[in-house]
Amino acid sequence: MLLSNSKVADDGTSTQHLREGQAMVDSLIKVVACYRHMASCLGGSTDNTSLRQELRQTRERAQNLAVSCRNHLTARLRDKSLSQHERKETELQWVAFSSCLELFHADMCKVYHMGNCFSVAKHSAMVQTGLQGGATEVAARALSLTDLQEHSGVQTVSMEGLDQSQLEQEIAQVDSTLEDMELKVNVLRWTVEARGPQYADPINSDSASLALLSVDEESSARFCDRSQIFVVMLLCGVAVIAVVLSVCVVFLA
Repeated sequence: MLLSNSKVADDGTSTQHLREGQAMVDSLIKVVACYRHMASCLGGSTDNTSLRQELRQTRERAQNLAVSCRNHLTARLRDKSLSQHERKETELQWVAFSSCLELFHADMCKVYHMGNCFSVAKHSAMVQTGLQGGATEVAARALSLTDLQEHSGVQTVSMEGLDQSQLEQEIAQVDSTLEDMELKVNVLRWTVEARGPQYADPINSDSASLALLSVDEESSARFCDRSQIFVVMLLCGVAVIAVVLSVCVVFLA
């Protein structure tokens, strides 16, 4: 009885760890998605000081989540007592986490480049994209409204340069984190089988493929019919021209 109770307790703990890891990865994915959405507004009509501040706060939130997620998944994958099922699930979470972190790194580099090209402090010319409004609603998805602090005043050139230097350091930090992850945990992505919700059964997919093949065959048959009609009309035209020329030659002779 004691062994069975301890086994149930272990299964519950392992399930809880899997849920915690999945919750961390899902939260990071949402925050990175919000950061990417806001990064697309840089240099446009909606670019302003508030957007730069919300980008910085969202970036800090993403980095905190990335550190927690990395520590949790690293400890799980380096645990040799994990079962095969738990290791597969954790490897799936690890691949999703590392892929999300790479996208976050690319977006940070984009924000750094766009920040050098378009300066808010110098009132440089922005691209008139026609968009209106801000990205506060998007930032609120990644941050709670209580964490958003409004700062009045105009952003100076020195403050903007400080933000750019800080962003450069954070980019280097994320880059080193990605390298450190590959050294600590050796999970080959191509060996991890991706799984997701299956929205169509094999029968429907086969019928759909057969329908596409039939459509292709019908379109090719129509094309062949049109080409044959064109050739027949061309030959008839040549024959009519030959008859007219022969008649003309007879009457002129």
